[in-house]
Amino acid sequence: MSDGHPIFLTCDQVVSGWECIVTVGDDLGATTHRVSISRADMGRFGPAGTTAERLAEESFGFLLEREPRESILREFDLPLIGRYFPEYEGEIRRRLGG
Repeated sequence: MSDGHPIFLTCDQVVSGWECIVTVGDDLGATTHRVSISRADMGRFGPAGTTAERLAEESFGFLLEREPRESILREFDLPLIGRYFPEYEGEIRRRLGG
């Protein structure tokens, strides 16, 4: 992460896939985000065996290299990252070894 803030996250399995709560930072300026990851997203972005936690953590690492934590949407579906950053899909696959 370029900004040096730690990432804390939990992902819970839901009917449609996973809901992840991601907190960036452990200071008074920490931000919290809710990210939805569908089963299709897991197949699209991560190679077999990738966990929702790993996909979410790498995705936030990607985002934090490009914008401050305060600029990241508070709630979004994972593929939305690609609308703002077209290089996301290829880069996240590379990071996850896919």
